[in-house]
Amino acid sequence: MNLPVLNKSIQRLGVCAPSARFDRSRFDRGVKRLESLGFSLEIPERIFAEKRYLAGDDLDRARMINRLYADPEIDAVICARGGFGAMRILPYLDWDLIKDNPKPLIGFSDITAVLLAVIGRTQGRVIHGPTVSSLADADAKTIESFIEFTAFTTGPKAVFAGDCLIQGDGRTEYKGEFKGGNISTISHLIGTPFVPNFDQAILFLEDVNEPAYKIDRMLTQMKMAGMFDRIKGVVTGSFESCANSEYIDEILTEVFSDCQVPVLTGVESGHGPVNLSIPMGLPAVIHASSLKVCFHA
Repeated sequence: MNLPVLNKSIQRLGVCAPSARFDRSRFDRGVKRLESLGFSLEIPERIFAEKRYLAGDDLDRARMINRLYADPEIDAVICARGGFGAMRILPYLDWDLIKDNPKPLIGFSDITAVLLAVIGRTQGRVIHGPTVSSLADADAKTIESFIEFTAFTTGPKAVFAGDCLIQGDGRTEYKGEFKGGNISTISHLIGTPFVPNFDQAILFLEDVNEPAYKIDRMLTQMKMAGMFDRIKGVVTGSFESCANSEYIDEILTEVFSDCQVPVLTGVESGHGPVNLSIPMGLPAVIHASSLKVCFHA
């Protein structure tokens, strides 16, 4: 593949493991891919620890992130893998340190818990994008987007949806802070001190291996909890390997029909074959008629 190489915005990546333990050979392939693109990496030895299905003890996984944020030589922090476990470390992260040493955190899936907490607790920028392990066999489109958005310092830049389920209330533009991620992870934060606030937000949603009725149940719970009361728009990524996926557009239409905001679907981000990197915690604009979401650094 004839791929772009890194420009000078982010050069050194610190690698953390907030969630599940991971396959070492796949991780090593992801490291080689990143190095071939021009990144240098700081890989703490502790990320290879294991405790049940987790990448080590909760406190150790949190301390790893704290140390990477404290290191002035690290430009961004990327996660080794998702899976499960990220929400367990949230109470142990040093939010003052992270706020005082801003740098993007990169990941998706279970990493949603930390991405949204970084936005909520520090007003920091994060990137909903590949992990080291998923980069091992990422396609050219995923890599190109990763390079583009890790180097994103000026705007606007755009991603495109596949369809518009709801146009909104007739305006041409809908503005808000772009944030969201994995539906099942978000729903499990309800009732915790880390429940995300989506007021005035353009909400991003994706999931994997969840049948349509569970997507329905989780979105209904989130709606009844008031999480969608003041959103400015909805953008969905992939719903990979979700049984009865043909029902999902209908579910989304029912859930968001009374919000008077646009609902765009089919952005190639999440667990699908293509996982576009998307900045979160930044202002964005939905152009429903052109199926476009523009981001402004």
